[in-house]
Order: sequence, then structure tokens, then C-alpha cells
Amino acid sequence: MLEEIAERIKALPPLPKSFHQMTLICQDPNASSADLARVIEEDPMMVANLLKVANSPLYNFRREIKSVLQAVSLFGMSTTRSLVTDMSIKKLLQVDMAPYGVTPEEFAAISGLQSALMVQWYSKIDATKADFLFLAALLQETGKILIADEIVKNDEMYQFRSEIENSNNIADVEKMFVRMTSSEVAGLIFKHWKFEEKMVKAIEYVDALGVAPVDIRPYAVALKVVKTAIPINAPLSDRSINLALNILEKEKLDKQVFLETVTKLKEYY
Repeated sequence: MLEEIAERIKALPPLPKSFHQMTLICQDPNASSADLARVIEEDPMMVANLLKVANSPLYNFRREIKSVLQAVSLFGMSTTRSLVTDMSIKKLLQVDMAPYGVTPEEFAAISGLQSALMVQWYSKIDATKADFLFLAALLQETGKILIADEIVKNDEMYQFRSEIENSNNIADVEKMFVRMTSSEVAGLIFKHWKFEEKMVKAIEYVDALGVAPVDIRPYAVALKVVKTAIPINAPLSDRSINLALNILEKEKLDKQVFLETVTKLKEYY
């Protein structure tokens, strides 16, 4: 299936014009929240999705968010761009996650949980890396969309789903069926779309920490921890959280801050 996935990635359509507009706005020191809001407002579906996320208990805003400008002002331009980028990509790839045993809505919720955990946790570890890791956490499961598609095309859905249901290591199952992990597939997708190289590599090495470049490894470790705590088949289960804590212990990272963040997040899940 390696060849099929590679060909599928080459055939992916370009990202929408709005993605590049948002990037330019976020890089412009003179741009405002209103400028970003106007770009998002050109897509009514994007507006609906952003407001749905903004009013989610995950972000715990104290009042109902009724406009895009409100959402941008509360999230900040960088976080808003990350959220809308994720929504655009999932829309473009036409998500069908049946082989993983979840609906598209549940898959989106997993990505949202991973990113919420990342930003809440890493803001206390190194706030300078939090924005970058928020987007990476939102996007890191994207490779599963193409893997799911290939599994369906090859009529292996029931075998694959059966393996996924009780697996402690979803990456091993993916490798068994398609010879690549979803992290590797996601890395290829974002390389094709010319995302920042650091972003591509941070996602690509999530399941290969032992060979990750030194400058990339801290980002890949953080993504691995979040992905382990919130896997698609057992998000925030006691087993998943303990596996994530094991990674932190092995990496000699603070477990207490992470555990406090997870405990708080579970109140909304």
C-alpha cells in the first residue's frame, strides 16, 4: 500500500486560497483580528465550525461566542489560524474513519482534545513552544484519513478495526497493514503542502523518537505524549494516561504538571 498512499498524496488538491491568506495576515505585524475574521467569514461552513469549537466546554469561555471576530479576539490570531487550518484540511480530505471505529465527528473531537491538552500542558512547560505544538497536535492524526481510505479500498476494514479496538500501540497496527504509521503519512502530506519543515519533521518522528533529530526530538516527544494519552481507541482512559506518564518518566520530564492538566481536561470530556 506504500505506493498507493504515495500516489494519493501526490494527487492531493492544493490547500484553499484562504489558508494562504490567513498565513499572510498572521505574519503581518500590522494586521488585526478583524482582517483574519473577514477571511474566515467568506466560508459559512467554516464560520459555523469555528463557533461550534469556540463554544465547546474544552475552552471554557464564560459567555456564548456569537461572531467570528469574538472568537478570533478570544482565541488569538495564531490559535484561530490553527483551528481553521485543521478544519480546512479535514474538509478537503473527506474524512471517513470507519476502519478506526469512530465517526468523523468523534475523530475531530479527538484532534480537539489532543490540541487542548497540548496547549494547556505546554503553556506551563515552555509557553514559547505552545502555539507551534497546538497546531502540530491538531494535525498529527491527519495521516489516519488516508490510511482509513486505503483500508476500505482493500476490503480490510473489519480485520483492521478488530486489531485497533484493543491495541496499546495503534502505530504498530498501521505498520502491519500499510507499512507506514499515520505520523509518517501525515509528514508526507504536510511536506507535499509545503508546511514549515520543523512542523513536518515534528509530526513525522512521533513514532520514531529514537532516530529523531536532536532539535526536533522535544517537539516529537510532546506530540507522542499527547497522542498516547488521547488515542483514537481509548481517549483519556486510565491505561492511556499511564502509558503517557511512562513516556514522561523515561524522558525525565515533569509528570505532575501533565497529570494535573489531564485531570482538569477530563472534567470536560
